[in-house]
Amino acid sequence: MNLEDLRTERKKWMTWKNIAPLREALETLAEIECEVELSDRVKIIADLDERRIYETARLLMPWRKGPFEIGATFIDSEWQSQVKYNLLRPHFDLKDKRVADIGCNNGYYLFRMQEDKPKSLVGFDPSPLYKTQFDFINHFVKSEIVYELLGVEHLEFYEEKFDVIFCLGVLYHRSDPVAMLKSLHKGLDKGGEVILDTFYIEGDDETCLCPESSYSKIPNVYFVPTIKALKNWCSRAGFHDFEVLETSLTQPHEQRKTEWIEGQSLEDFLDPNDNSKTVEGYPAPARVYVKLRKDKR
Repeated sequence: MNLEDLRTERKKWMTWKNIAPLREALETLAEIECEVELSDRVKIIADLDERRIYETARLLMPWRKGPFEIGATFIDSEWQSQVKYNLLRPHFDLKDKRVADIGCNNGYYLFRMQEDKPKSLVGFDPSPLYKTQFDFINHFVKSEIVYELLGVEHLEFYEEKFDVIFCLGVLYHRSDPVAMLKSLHKGLDKGGEVILDTFYIEGDDETCLCPESSYSKIPNVYFVPTIKALKNWCSRAGFHDFEVLETSLTQPHEQRKTEWIEGQSLEDFLDPNDNSKTVEGYPAPARVYVKLRKDKR
């Protein structure tokens, strides 16, 4: 696969009629020196045109991942992504590592990962809106993060292999999860590791839930495995080590409706009479976080 041709083609996505005005708004932002704080909020401190910043941020809605604070503008994203990041933080060390984030959205995790001083950071997400949100934040942060409008299926063709790959909240969106795990395996250098999270269901069997039409109102959720089934998928994909880091139920303090999104959020996805179930009657969303390792040979 010729990735350069693909990159050239996908750059044209930035001229789509719903994206072009957003790109134009970014081009009007002034170049200024900023102080950046990388904590639960990615915080930008500078002498800003506050009205312009607020209006631009609102133009880029919906904000799914965050939060971000740019001067007086607090982008209260739907997902409080610091919850997941802080849960995973004790389980990885990125210093001098080549790191990729698959399905990176607007780059919140990548911005946070700069604290670890990795050798390189690359985000993969084929969304022109999320890329534009990233460019908006990076206008102030001025990081060297590379954002590719590519997907997990392009990893094996990428110009470099990675030491650590994050893949958070992507696997259940793929109709062939084992093929996706194989792509992650191919994208790793020898001895590399994947930090993965996905929906799971309780049970001792090697089985999975296959929702009829949607899961928690999400139409493109194909398989929700037990942990044993997930382990088998990872083994079939070539990973020789499978370590469960954490499990957790998605809670309203982590995902909720705010003024920075459009539409519904977690409270609308659960049975109003029994929040242990989705509106479809399936078990409520729970996540398992695992670390996978590729053989050093």
